[in-house]
Amino acid sequence: MRTCYTGEVSRNHLDQTVTLFGWVHRRRDHGGVIFIDLRDRAGLAQVVFDPENAAAFDVAERLRNEFCIKIVGRVRNRPDGTVNTDLASGEIEILCDGVEILNASVTPAFQLDDENLSETTRLTHRVLDLRRNQMQKNLTLRYRVSMAIRQYLDQLGFIDIETPMLTKSTPEGARDYLVPSRVNAGEFFALPQSPQLFKQMLMVAGFDRYYQIVKCFRDEDLRADRQPEFTQIDCETSFLNEEEIRTIFEGMIRDVFQSTQGVALANPFPIMTYAQAMRLYGSDKPDLRVTMAFTDLSDVMQDVDFKVFSQAAQSPGSRVVALRVPKGAALTRSEIDSYTKFVAIYGAKGLAWIKVNEVAKGRDGLQSPIVKNIHDAALTAMLERTGAQDGDLLFFGADRSKVVNDAIGALRLKIGHSEFGQANGLMQPGWKPLWVVDFPMFEYDEEAGTFTAAHHPFTSPKDGHEDLLATNPIEALSKAYDMVLNGSEIGGGSVRIHREEVQSKVFRALKIDEQEAQLKFGFLLDALQYGAPPHGGIAFGLDRIVTMMTGAESIRDVIAFPKTQRAQCLLTQAPSAVDEKQLKELHIRLRQSDVPAPQP
Repeated sequence: MRTCYTGEVSRNHLDQTVTLFGWVHRRRDHGGVIFIDLRDRAGLAQVVFDPENAAAFDVAERLRNEFCIKIVGRVRNRPDGTVNTDLASGEIEILCDGVEILNASVTPAFQLDDENLSETTRLTHRVLDLRRNQMQKNLTLRYRVSMAIRQYLDQLGFIDIETPMLTKSTPEGARDYLVPSRVNAGEFFALPQSPQLFKQMLMVAGFDRYYQIVKCFRDEDLRADRQPEFTQIDCETSFLNEEEIRTIFEGMIRDVFQSTQGVALANPFPIMTYAQAMRLYGSDKPDLRVTMAFTDLSDVMQDVDFKVFSQAAQSPGSRVVALRVPKGAALTRSEIDSYTKFVAIYGAKGLAWIKVNEVAKGRDGLQSPIVKNIHDAALTAMLERTGAQDGDLLFFGADRSKVVNDAIGALRLKIGHSEFGQANGLMQPGWKPLWVVDFPMFEYDEEAGTFTAAHHPFTSPKDGHEDLLATNPIEALSKAYDMVLNGSEIGGGSVRIHREEVQSKVFRALKIDEQEAQLKFGFLLDALQYGAPPHGGIAFGLDRIVTMMTGAESIRDVIAFPKTQRAQCLLTQAPSAVDEKQLKELHIRLRQSDVPAPQP
């Protein structure tokens, strides 16, 4: 049995004989003395092979990178001048008494300390990639976060209950992964997009505090940082209002960051309505580290000669905003042009700007081709509202609200995160959490001419908004809430509908008739008839939280065996074709166009 992990050997073990297991990280031959760096998940330790121990030295000459070995040796101080302060074991070394090769290794596909590996190489050789120090740290942190969550929820009386992996296909926003049934020909299970409906039924069943750290599956279109399978921290409670629910889970996130990162998050988290977030930042998940915000100018630009502004100001569903960039007058014309190209990605037709050289001079202190087409009253109001100072730059968005929000919102982040932004205090370091609340109940699909549920059809409307479901659905607000951290939504939830009459109003607003509702959600609707308690909950994205904690570039760096952007596993070569016998058993016949071409 090993004495301890290799990376844990320290001065506390001086003059002791230790037994260690691990992998050869690096081998060095220094004029007759052989050194190896032995590695396990806890770190590295230096092992010395003296030629006087002929048996051990002979084995050491055969060792190569990634050989799995057992070492028995005596711990001693490193010679003066050779201490490595970067290692926990950096003050000591192990003089080998005996070594055993447990398994040899072929030449690795790459050096484990190579930092310039392509993602394809890493995912193809994922087993080796997972041996790298950073990946070991990432997955260890993921485990600690999960344990901290479990401990916190356990103390509050939450119990972990498993829900099915094979379930009914229900419309939840994304495309389902379907699983054909062998024993029920022509019928299919679906992998769960979330345990949403089951956790609501658990509330009806009397399990008033439930949680689960659970796999979810969504067959979504390709995105840079999405996975077809991901992990949710799924929670539900009964007999609590939305403020009480938020208090519990705000505490959970604060506790997790404190216990795993030593980070003290704000207490309490700031709260912002959806309307405020969109008005100030053009986003329902604003990054509060960036100090800039929008200034609405629609009312003062109604009658200016600059048609881009006046038309947007007068058009329903459009807006005119300014983004003040402190000290932005220092930006060059080429930098401004690059920002103009950037906002075009989001549908903006251009990017108007004004350099504020000297506020006191009014119009004469402003520099821009558009100034001559804006009257004095509008210019004065613009300067007062934005709080512009000498040396600032104002960028403008004037278009449909969605285009303005997307384009100027993205511009705000790009400038804030740039070297210029960080050098001029437009970006504050640290962690900036907040709650975004009072989301709309519905979104209007212009193409279909119908409403869709902004969250899901079981989200409760705000008190007093029930009648709006029938009279003016677009104005109805919900008891939905998102937790946002540094510009990423890390969790979202709502209070659910538990009364049949309210649920019926929501279905009618969504043009779901009684027959369709029964077909799609009958099992839940039936359950709600049996004295369903008031209930609500939230789900957090574990992958995303750990990614942010580690500073990793992708959630694939905190998942042991992830898929690519094309939803493929390069390690196992999944998905893959199956033989005709398997298909026949499942009552499936592929269309000729779907049959994969034979491999050469």
